[in-house]
Amino acid sequence: MLMNNGGGAWDNAKKFIETGQYGGKKSDAHKAAVVGDTVGDPFKDTAGPSLHVLIKLLATITLVLAPLFV
Repeated sequence: MLMNNGGGAWDNAKKFIETGQYGGKKSDAHKAAVVGDTVGDPFKDTAGPSLHVLIKLLATITLVLAPLFV
């Protein structure tokens, strides 16, 4: 959840600055947002969703195997 939401927030911050807020493009804020977006895109597009699948898989395996250990 943190990776999905954080990556989306960084991506949206760059888009917000590109609309003219905080100096728009070519400002220091935009340069910082581009760096944040570089980190945010992998979070949002790859790491977050893949970890979500892993967590669901582990929860399913745990529920299936729980009767064997209880």
